[in-house]
Amino acid sequence: MATAAIAVKNLTKYYGEGGGRFAALRGVNVKARLGESLAVVGKSGSGKSTLMHLMALLDQPSAGSVHVLGQDATGLRTADLEQTRNETFGFVFQQFFLVPGATVLENVVLPLTVAGVPRRERRRRAMETLEQLEMADKAGNRATDLSGGQKQRVAIARALVNNPSVIFADEPTGNLDSVTGGVVEDLLFALNRDRAITVVVVTHDEALAARCDRQVYLKDGLVVTRAELAA
Repeated sequence: MATAAIAVKNLTKYYGEGGGRFAALRGVNVKARLGESLAVVGKSGSGKSTLMHLMALLDQPSAGSVHVLGQDATGLRTADLEQTRNETFGFVFQQFFLVPGATVLENVVLPLTVAGVPRRERRRRAMETLEQLEMADKAGNRATDLSGGQKQRVAIARALVNNPSVIFADEPTGNLDSVTGGVVEDLLFALNRDRAITVVVVTHDEALAARCDRQVYLKDGLVVTRAELAA
């Protein structure tokens, strides 16, 4: 059987302590296969963003395990965990999370800087990625001078610059109008199709979820059927 890009087993996550403890996830099992697009769908408070953060090694589970490309990442030391995350994953968020005063180029090279890539190589790879996303002519522009769609393209370029195996997209079109959002969606699915990058989309948007190869539905911290989600 082919290795999954990411597999989480019996994943549980608590927030708070004592009588105020809240279970955001309750024994969740989810697998993202290599080269597929997977939608994690649920309403606000369903646990979908918590699941993404755990799958992406941005947080530690209270119980259960996270396997990345067949390796158990749950017990990794902080340095190894950060290296795995930086080399394997790219991130695209609703809020863009660009450094406002920095240029487009400076924003895109950030993951390469963290990885210790030499300056000349950082610039070469960043410009090559911006060219692919038709943003090379904006390399010297400040992030604050860009439209919403352009900012999201820069965020995708930053996600791509390290040649990730998996891109996590958390409500990637939430701050965009429908036309611009459609362009960004097309771009993500083209990357999935043409480069075999696994794309995990976290969304409450059923139309976006329907474009993915597969959907996982969350409700009250549990995986449910689509019918149960709507109930």
